[in-house]
Amino acid sequence: MKKLAITMGDPAGIGPEIIIKALVHAKIRGSCRPIIVGDRTPLEEAIALLKLSVQLRVVQSPEEYRATPKGITIELIDMGVAKKIRKGKPTAEGGKASVHYIQKAVELALDKHVDGIVTAPISKEAIHMAGFKWPGHTEMISELTHTKDYAMMFVGGPLRIILVTIHTPLKKVPSLISKDRVVKTLRLAKKACEMLGMKSPKIAVAGLNPHAGEAGLFGDEEIREINPAVREALGEGIPVAGPFPPDVIFHKAYRGEFDLVVCMYHDQGLIPLKMVAFDKGVNMTVGLPIIRTSPDHGTAYDIAWEGIANPASMIEAIKLAAKLRI
Repeated sequence: MKKLAITMGDPAGIGPEIIIKALVHAKIRGSCRPIIVGDRTPLEEAIALLKLSVQLRVVQSPEEYRATPKGITIELIDMGVAKKIRKGKPTAEGGKASVHYIQKAVELALDKHVDGIVTAPISKEAIHMAGFKWPGHTEMISELTHTKDYAMMFVGGPLRIILVTIHTPLKKVPSLISKDRVVKTLRLAKKACEMLGMKSPKIAVAGLNPHAGEAGLFGDEEIREINPAVREALGEGIPVAGPFPPDVIFHKAYRGEFDLVVCMYHDQGLIPLKMVAFDKGVNMTVGLPIIRTSPDHGTAYDIAWEGIANPASMIEAIKLAAKLRI
């Protein structure tokens, strides 16, 4: 079984709760060898809140992992940075702790002590309060792994989407849609299919404009940039078709005609995916030298530490990380 480092996320959010709920769930037990990278105090508080009979066993490295035949014991690398956190709010302390967990997990993965990492939600506001400038997990981990070409991908229900642009204001998107950027994303899409074990994948490209531009009547990005990118990718042996009208392609993918849709911007892909898999969507970063997945939701400060957070997306993120291959 794969060893997976699971970062605790922001201790003030729902991370500790959904990790514990996920690791005791029948779908996860026996599927991998999880090691939490976090802090003992918040995790023990989460266990008490949930009234579970779970033991934490502190280890110095994943090499000390020991299966426990009776009861439930969760392995933990105790970072010792979050002994007292104000719950339910972004704080500099929570942001600092979040970053320390990720840095440690990435180090473990790069050194081959674990086979992949699963990251619980962090707060962009909190990590900025702590003095870090990354806009999120994806950019942080790409820098920590010295990765230049990477893409954000999402898996939920029957849909898989990968983004050409990520957290970008809509007014800036058209200027960022270039042939080179689309080709790069198509190469990463092919890599994602390989990571998922697909032998004969079918990749679709969504157009940027209504009706995929309607031959230039509603925008010419398809003619100038996206069509040439598709032709170049086909020349490289990438199994791709399109660009398709955005209001059509997701239905085709939902019915199984395509395995993966390349989307031009964030909400183009995330709206249909969350419509069909809101609670079970998973974020994965493609292009890294390590496996990394994450639940597709945030810290949920508003319901944190009430015992009501849904662990479904965390469960799916762990399952996907255990399945992926690099």
